[in-house]
Amino acid sequence: MTRRLLVTGATGSLGRRVMARAAAAGFDAVGASPTASVRLDIRDLADVRRVVAEVRPDAIVHTAAGRDRDDWPATADGAAHVALAAAGIRLVHVSSDAIFSGRQGEYDEDALPDPVYAYGAAKAAAETAVRAVDPTAAIVRTSIIMGDGRGAHEILTHDLIAGRVAGALFTDEIRKPVHVDDLADALLELAAGDYAGVLNVAGADAISRYDLGVLVARRDGLDPAAIPAARIADVGLQRPADLRLVTDRAAKLLSVRLRGAREFVRAAPR
Repeated sequence: MTRRLLVTGATGSLGRRVMARAAAAGFDAVGASPTASVRLDIRDLADVRRVVAEVRPDAIVHTAAGRDRDDWPATADGAAHVALAAAGIRLVHVSSDAIFSGRQGEYDEDALPDPVYAYGAAKAAAETAVRAVDPTAAIVRTSIIMGDGRGAHEILTHDLIAGRVAGALFTDEIRKPVHVDDLADALLELAAGDYAGVLNVAGADAISRYDLGVLVARRDGLDPAAIPAARIADVGLQRPADLRLVTDRAAKLLSVRLRGAREFVRAAPR
């Protein structure tokens, strides 16, 4: 039997890929967002309940967050609203490595959030709400999402090289980027299962944002030398430097192979 899936944030980069790959995973997917055919304002609990009642999903993949990184009502309250509306429905919530300070370097599923900026605090609060409301939910912590040419880091790299924006890519900001297709497939696999609790889903390679930009530039035929470089330590920004999610549990649990950036960025965007 085909299962009904509700995808929040369906018009975002990740939500679009979850929608695109859902049929192959055995789902009839319905996408919801402020601009999708099914309109949804996750900041409004009544609206979330209305959409869930209309769609009647067997599972929900919650990819939505605030458009502005300081949008607490959408990112934190929105996650709580989805969890409350999803009572008795399988829920997979997308979280972020931004919940950590970076002081520890490597983070497994038992690591406790210690955010140092507003977005990380909102995502940490979202996790807390989801776990309190629905202990059976899967909470997926992930990292930089890219690989289809429309990821935020890919767009930023192009904009920096073209001089459309000011700024730099940091040589001391380490992450484990994940391909959007790998993450989407992992979310769908979890939506079909019963794993409960936190699961780290990130790519195999730890790499700096600057070196990641160099890979993107080379893939897309741009000049890597045109990428402005800097160090967080030198500019005094309050943001995490070294965030490496340990993915041993995901490697054992999931059938999807989580590729590293050095592998998947070499290929043309799909």
